[in-house]
Amino acid sequence: MKPSEFPPPFDPGEFIAAPSDPEDERIEVGVLIVGGGPAGLACAIRLGQLLEDAPEIAERLGDVPVAVLEKGKQPGSHLLSGAVVNPRSLRTLFKDRVRTADMPFLGRVEHEGVYFLTRERAVRIPAPPTMRNHGNFVASLSQLGRWLAERAEEGGATILPETSAAKLLLTDGRVRGVRTGDRGRGRAGDELANFEPGSDVLARVTVLAEGTQGHLTGVALSRLGLDGENPQVWALGVKEVWRVVKPLDRVIHTMGWPLRAGAKYREFGGSFIYPMGSDMVTVGMVVGLDHRDVELSVHDLLQEFKTHPLVREILEGGERIAWGAKTIPEGGFLSVPRRLSAPGLLICGDGAGLVNVPALKGIHYAVESGRLAAEAAFAALQPGETPWRPGALDGYDAALRESFIWEDLKRVRNMRQAFGRGFWLGGALAGAMTATRGAFPPGNARTEPDVEQEVFSTGRAAAYPAADGKLTFDKLSSVFLSGNKTRDDAPNHIRVRTDVPKELAELWEHMCPAQVYEAVEGGVEVTASNCVQCGAITAKGGRLTPPEGGSGPEYTLT
Repeated sequence: MKPSEFPPPFDPGEFIAAPSDPEDERIEVGVLIVGGGPAGLACAIRLGQLLEDAPEIAERLGDVPVAVLEKGKQPGSHLLSGAVVNPRSLRTLFKDRVRTADMPFLGRVEHEGVYFLTRERAVRIPAPPTMRNHGNFVASLSQLGRWLAERAEEGGATILPETSAAKLLLTDGRVRGVRTGDRGRGRAGDELANFEPGSDVLARVTVLAEGTQGHLTGVALSRLGLDGENPQVWALGVKEVWRVVKPLDRVIHTMGWPLRAGAKYREFGGSFIYPMGSDMVTVGMVVGLDHRDVELSVHDLLQEFKTHPLVREILEGGERIAWGAKTIPEGGFLSVPRRLSAPGLLICGDGAGLVNVPALKGIHYAVESGRLAAEAAFAALQPGETPWRPGALDGYDAALRESFIWEDLKRVRNMRQAFGRGFWLGGALAGAMTATRGAFPPGNARTEPDVEQEVFSTGRAAAYPAADGKLTFDKLSSVFLSGNKTRDDAPNHIRVRTDVPKELAELWEHMCPAQVYEAVEGGVEVTASNCVQCGAITAKGGRLTPPEGGSGPEYTLT
């Protein structure tokens, strides 16, 4: 059975429309940025810098030259990553305006260790060149997002939190902006006492920086013919933040146990443990969503991982204080869309698939792409130019192809695909690719959609440890720790078939880290209010659509 055999009730055309508000009720801005993550905020910051030196252009853009829509309660609420950050792009963005020492980092990476795990042992191995982090910085991405939002507002950007982008506004092949989502609807879609309809937000340039599994990004790629030759694939990451007794002096990555090496399982991934200052650590597990075992649960694998002697010693006597989950685009260079610009539109960050999986890096690519998007938008706003003219924003695609992002991703373009052949053969191929700087193999591999993988059950769940509330935890207590703000009576934002075979219902139940799905007789039941909007369901047979603005997790340390 393949999840693709039971597609969700979803039509991209449902989320594309022409402006419908009366002209005097439309909200008009200069540049509209959808998403308050590293890419969107870097774009807003760079636009502020450019408009500061071009007051005549700023004046032409009206009262709101730059607007950022953020669906979370505040910037950072939905941001989650490891995160070890290469500061290169932030330094370029701020130049001499902000010193690295003044950025909200939690420590510089001075030591690191990579381990291959068995059930009881940890064998230290040389760090692969792609995973060397000396000189990078550990950060909380949610904290970094809030800090970037403050810098964007200082530069003149208007940030609109609790505002989801529900529809892409399109006329005559030109992106005009977005329509925001309604607020205050009941479970059946009825208008409650606090109902507020969405609004048309029109812009000269719309920048989609929605992050992984971006809703309007997927709609735009499909409708505007921007897709590349290879489909995107994803991984799911689940992480916890712990307050610990003993400080950790290094970043740690592991591979091997509790994942299985056989090619038939397609369990590609690993774990990380990073110090967050002197009294906290973050521990996480990342696994590709092309896995085939119905009972594989990344959340429960993380609980199992913490029982390893290496990890247990680090966490001993500590307290879990934060939890979260998020998908990661893993297709790399081969899955980047054919184009990332269209008349009136730019796409950047994780939504564009700009993640280097072997290096476990994407944040500095998001920042760099946001900066380049801002410069392309600014160039198209010059007198005598119009951003919706075909080709007016082509400079963005050209700049990306000339950037270090393109060079980095091309060099490791086949590594993720190699591990579809199993851990040992994939590791050998990856080593050859590293040694030849991407010259071997000479061609391009193909990506296989996560949803097309045949699934089966092995009884894997029996090995997951029971929750003890001290070291290991269940999913519902984890959702509570995420600060989830979703109303119990909010409309369901998840599109799935509910009359599915037992195997698919169980796949979704185990896969979801937030206990949204429950396999029942004849199909699956959905508790959408548990959802932390990680996006895994979109990769594995369903579709996440925009929830009500302000719903979802309230991350502060992730």
